[in-house]
Amino acid sequence: VQLQASGGGLVQAGDSLRLSCAASGRTFSIGGMAWFRQAPGKEREFVGAIIYNRNSPIYSDSVKGRFTVSRGNARNMVYLQMNVLKAEDTAVYYCASAPPRASLRSYYSDYNYDFWGQGTLVTVSS
Repeated sequence: VQLQASGGGLVQAGDSLRLSCAASGRTFSIGGMAWFRQAPGKEREFVGAIIYNRNSPIYSDSVKGRFTVSRGNARNMVYLQMNVLKAEDTAVYYCASAPPRASLRSYYSDYNYDFWGQGTLVTVSS
C-alpha cells in the first residue's frame, strides 16, 4: 500500500483547510485510515480516524468539533477537513493505514499502523 498526503499550506487562524490522502496498491488490506500530526519539537499525535466497519469516525479531544475525517466516493481517498484552525494546529500531518482487525483502542497509537504517507505541512499563522 502506498499513501500520498496532500493539501497542506499556510493559512490564518480561523481559516479552513482540507487534506487528502490517496491510497494505492493492496487497498483491500486496509481496515481503516487515520491522520496523525507532529509539531516541531513534539511527538507525533493522533488526530482522527475512520474505521471502515464503523459508522462514526473517532477524534482526539484537541480537534473534536473542528476537524472531520471522511472517506471519498472513490474508496481509496480519505480526507481531513480542518475548520477554525488555530496556531497550535501547525504541524506536519500524516495519513496512515491500519490492518482490518485492528482494535478501536489501537487507532489512537501510532505503532499499530501498517503504512504511512509522506506528510504534508500545515502552518497556521496567528
